[in-house]
Amino acid sequence: MLALRRRRMAAAPPFLRGGFRPFFFGGALWALAALTLWLFSLAGAVELPAAMDALAWHRHEMLFGFVGAVIAGFLLTAIPNWTGRLPIAGAPLALFAALWGAGRLAVLLSAEIGHGLAAFLDVAFLLGLALIAGREVLAAKNRNVPVVGLVLVLALASALDHAAMAGRLSDPLLGVRLAIGVITLLICLIGGRIIPSFTRNWLMKQGEQHALPTQADRFDLVALAATAAALLLWVVLPVSELTAGALLFAAIAQAARLARWRGLRTLADPLVLILHVGFAWVPLGLLLLGVSILTPDVPQSAAIHALTSGAMASMILAVMTRATLGHTARELRADGVTKLLYLLVTLGAATRVAAPLEVAHYTVLMQASALLWGGAFLLFLIRYGPILFAPRLGESR
Repeated sequence: MLALRRRRMAAAPPFLRGGFRPFFFGGALWALAALTLWLFSLAGAVELPAAMDALAWHRHEMLFGFVGAVIAGFLLTAIPNWTGRLPIAGAPLALFAALWGAGRLAVLLSAEIGHGLAAFLDVAFLLGLALIAGREVLAAKNRNVPVVGLVLVLALASALDHAAMAGRLSDPLLGVRLAIGVITLLICLIGGRIIPSFTRNWLMKQGEQHALPTQADRFDLVALAATAAALLLWVVLPVSELTAGALLFAAIAQAARLARWRGLRTLADPLVLILHVGFAWVPLGLLLLGVSILTPDVPQSAAIHALTSGAMASMILAVMTRATLGHTARELRADGVTKLLYLLVTLGAATRVAAPLEVAHYTVLMQASALLWGGAFLLFLIRYGPILFAPRLGESR
């Protein structure tokens, strides 16, 4: 089996030599395409051939299409590092990426092909990812089984969202809340590993020796448990005061974690700084979510977009840019385009969160947010797309 994987990697075109390549490119492209289709639909310029309304399609494709692709790219790249096993490459990777693409097309055309087939293809991708990840992790007896479990829960959330869109659930947002909860928890879990590690490494290179970030300890475990409990309460009891209290506590815990990682000392390196900025949206989103339950003065939409347009999109771009450079043997340095796309996604998230809070300027802020956020992913495709298709430096085509 290992020999076969080596032959596949050697024979494959560069674009299929690592999971990050097709899925980072596809995820960014779909983020931009889905946003554009959503905006044209809002303007009445197009009518989506989907079996659900445009807003439901938009939510689903951003969470399960766009974010789902990037999660796949990250895991298929990280798992070989975790386990020491060779990555999925060549034809198997191409087929798996094609399954993701088929799911996107099927959901978009679900009014024509039927909701059942669309749901099957869509959910099959996440189940397949859990199967691939689970096989690798279990074969290596690796500690990351909980990550595989979260991917399975994300597949369940997708299935629940399809059931809701088909009118078979009394709570139409159950799957959406579960997906947001799972992805937020993944950010807290994975971010809690990579952010202090990358920060510590960078600070040590600068000659820093004191008050360096450390890896997860009991405090981090308590914060993760509190956040998981709060998000679970939000999934099942979205308007309970108990849920609000749990979310506020989780927000404080995650803010404390972030403060311990010494982000303010990384201002000179945007590749590290953006990880801290992206993670900062997590405690802010949890705070807004808790407050939105207690008072109508804070719309839940602001909280949701702090977690989605803010935390998810920022962390995704932070990881995609760094991983693309690192795994293609390029210098870990943010050039002008990279700095600009970081700025655009941050401003885009800020304006999207502010829009429902500033009713008088809602439309202007929404339009600005779409342009800023979409511009960030367009710049990623322009700057990093050629790298994703090119061989690793020093590697033959």
